[in-house]
Parts: sequence; C-alpha cells; structure tokens
Amino acid sequence: MKPKMKRKDLMTKTDISNAVIDVLSKSILSSEDNILNKSLIVYHYYSELESGGHESLFKWFGQEIKDMGIDNYLNKLIKILEEIGANHYVTLEKKYCKKMWNLYVALENDENYEDEFYNIVGEATDEYYKFNDELRELLETYFVTIYTYLIEVIED
Repeated sequence: MKPKMKRKDLMTKTDISNAVIDVLSKSILSSEDNILNKSLIVYHYYSELESGGHESLFKWFGQEIKDMGIDNYLNKLIKILEEIGANHYVTLEKKYCKKMWNLYVALENDENYEDEFYNIVGEATDEYYKFNDELRELLETYFVTIYTYLIEVIED
C-alpha cells in the first residue's frame, strides 16, 4: 500500500524529491514493483556514494547486491542510470563496479587485496566527484516523474 500525502505538501521539486526519499528510505526491494526497485537501486547508489563512496555502498547495500548477483545488480543500475540520463555514471560503473565488488568480496573472505581495493575505490571516487553532483539533479527530476507511482496524493 502506498503512503498518502497531501498535495499541498508536494508543491515543489524539492518537496517531491524529499517525499520520495522518505518513502524509499522505508522500503525494501520487491520483485513485484519495478518502479520501486529501480528507484531504490539508484537512490541507494547515490546516497551511499555521497556518504562514503563505493565502500559504503557495498557495506550498506551489499546484501541486496549479493542477493541479486553483481551482474544483475550492475545491469539494473546501468539501465536506470541510462534512463535518467546519468551517462557519466554509467561509464564509471562499467569501468569500476564489478572489479571493486570482486575485491570487496575477497576482503570479506579474508583474502589480502586491501591495497588494491582501496586504490581502485580511490580512483572511482575521484572520478565520481568530478561530475559535480549532477546525479542529485537528475534524481530530483526523475523523482518528480515517478512520485505518483510511489505516493498516493490526496487533494486538500
């Protein structure tokens, strides 16, 4: 069941984006809701990279990535990034994500790849920040287009 919000609380792009983020932060991946899943994947990607880079993404969203498999996750992430026009990020993830994930998993299994992992994470993080928060703006626009799929809007 979708959460309900009053239209008067959804008047600006920022209001809508914040409402969608609130819904997403309380949601889990579901095989039944494609829009919710796409939104969750791209939201967690953005949120975790902003708060701690790929290491943070793998730490806090890693179980979901494990559950769907890195190839499936990466395909879904790339598809939604392409859909919202985040082409710089597509290139970044195609270049780094799978290798970083494999090194992360190796570290989880007590294999000694720490230097290699942190070197590649550093490269990816440096490239990510060169895009000057473009993804935040693209997400805000995307959230405005899909919010009525995630939120039941009640007229005042």
